[in-house]
Amino acid sequence: MSAFNQALEETAAAVEALLERLLPPVEGPEARVVEAMRYACLRGGKRLRPFLLLQSAALFEVPPPRALRAGAALEMVHCYSLVHDDLPAMDNSDLRRGRPTLHKTTDEATAILAGDGLLTEAFAVLSDPETHPDAEVRCALVAGLAAAGGTRGMVGGQMIDIAAEAGRLNLDLAELERLQALKTGALIAYAVDAGAVLGKAHRSDREALRRYAAALGLAFQIKDDILDVESSAEELGKPAGQDAAADKVTFVAFLGAGGAREKARALVDEALGCLDSFGEKAEFLRKTAEFVIDRRS
Repeated sequence: MSAFNQALEETAAAVEALLERLLPPVEGPEARVVEAMRYACLRGGKRLRPFLLLQSAALFEVPPPRALRAGAALEMVHCYSLVHDDLPAMDNSDLRRGRPTLHKTTDEATAILAGDGLLTEAFAVLSDPETHPDAEVRCALVAGLAAAGGTRGMVGGQMIDIAAEAGRLNLDLAELERLQALKTGALIAYAVDAGAVLGKAHRSDREALRRYAAALGLAFQIKDDILDVESSAEELGKPAGQDAAADKVTFVAFLGAGGAREKARALVDEALGCLDSFGEKAEFLRKTAEFVIDRRS
């Protein structure tokens, strides 16, 4: 196993263990929604966003436990978004991470509440002094995640996607890039920036990392579009071919599979160039960019 893959697996295990502690089982009628939150968060996923956050934080010598807490909060928001994406009102998916989706194992109301609970709990984790002793840093983390997850980020991008799917919007390629920068890229960008926030990084370093994350996030989504066309449900751990079935506007639809691969490769090269000033310390961030377009799920 490569050093990168080992680091990715170790981070996933550490995030899993922390989420287990942050979301303990409870007694009483509310136990149902807590168990649903745990089902949505535990035992699944590559934990790529927390990995990015930890690697960014390492550039500025942030103590790993602080970065891990911020990464766990980010993963809660990501998992909430998957739960809501899978609902019948959204993508109506039956499979996620190789398991039945949450609304299939419980019911729609419980799935909605579980997503709401994860979103809310994420901000509780970030605002805790254990995440960082400096209140200004904690406020910056909270504000950044609110922007990345809200109407200026993921929620806004999802609304644009829904409008396009319903035929209320006709997107060109530039508009599709903006949609995905919001829907997918915003949380990836937050992951990279949050590490710099924890480390009180210089503005120039934060700007370089933001450019890296913007290119990486778009490459990630393009690869997702390619995988939806070329991979199986078994490989993906979720239904394949959903984009075409829903007549969604994708990068593959605009560029073809070959053109989409070329664009993703160019974006990764752009992302790599943004890391030059960090030298060897950013090696795993470079490996992540390559991983994003080489992955099979």
